[in-house]
Formats: sequence, C-alpha cells, structure tokens
Amino acid sequence: MLEDLSPLIAATAQWLTAAFPSSGGAMANVLCEMQARQAVTVAARLRYPTSMDAALVGMSGPGGSARLDWITGADGAGDDDPEAYAWRTWVDEVVASWAVCLLVDPELAERAVAAVAGDDHTAGTPVDFRRLVTPDEHDSRAAALLRHPDLAAPVADLHHAQLLARLEPGPALAA
Repeated sequence: MLEDLSPLIAATAQWLTAAFPSSGGAMANVLCEMQARQAVTVAARLRYPTSMDAALVGMSGPGGSARLDWITGADGAGDDDPEAYAWRTWVDEVVASWAVCLLVDPELAERAVAAVAGDDHTAGTPVDFRRLVTPDEHDSRAAALLRHPDLAAPVADLHHAQLLARLEPGPALAA
C-alpha cells in the first residue's frame, strides 16, 4: 500500500508546469518546477493529511487531469500516444486547484504552510517552503504564468472555496 503522496505530487506538479510553463531557459524551468512542487506538496498534505488518507488515494487514484486539460484548453493532448501521458492519471484536480490558489495568494500560502507544519507526512523532518511563501525576483519571473491571478483563475476557482474552508480554524470545543 502506498502511504506517501510522491506520485500524486510529481504528476500534479508536472501538469502545472506544462499548463503554465516558465519564462524560458534552464534555470527558469527549474525555479518554476520547484515552486509548483512546493505548492503541490502543501496542497496535497492539506487534502490528504494522514498516512491513511495518502494510502487510500494511492489505492483509489486521484482522478486524473481530464477536466483540468479541458479547462485550460489542453484536452485531447496525448490521444495519439497513451503511454506518454499515463502520468496524467495521477494528477489530482483539487490539489492542482489548491496549489494554484497558494501560488497566486502569498497570505493564503503562509496559512497553508502553517497548517501542515508537523503533520503525519513530516514528523520530525524540517521542511522549507521559501520559494512558495517568499519568492524572490528570479522565482517570480520564472513562474510568471503560474503565479498570474488572471491566467490561473480558471484552475484556482475550481476548488478555492474548499481550500478556504479547510484552512478555517475548527469549531471551539465546549468548556
């Protein structure tokens, strides 16, 4: 049973960088991918907060990129070579949407990173999400499309309300 989210994170980050490519050049590609991977990692950990959640999505599968492809105009991509696009079955639409929300809203990203601190997936492991939370000028330029609120809105809007609900503090316990 798969208890980590690495296939889902890798596929969803790959989808994001294909849908919203970097500004060009090897360094920009790497910086864009790093930001996408950090955002997807945080979003996946929010969506699947426990090892049991990760195991369940590993068994059932996350759903694939079909709707995201359609929304971004990439529908039909890869129909001629199904093996080349098999990774798309591991793309999680909700995680992609949440990741885009985090990339376009730094305050939301900070809240999300704080929410996953110390969860099941990082027990005892320090994790730095600097490129997500405080991108420098090079990061911002490299991921200009990925961080552009208007361009990313169709994907971000899909599950933005769910992300906000997930980040809301829980109900107070009765004393």
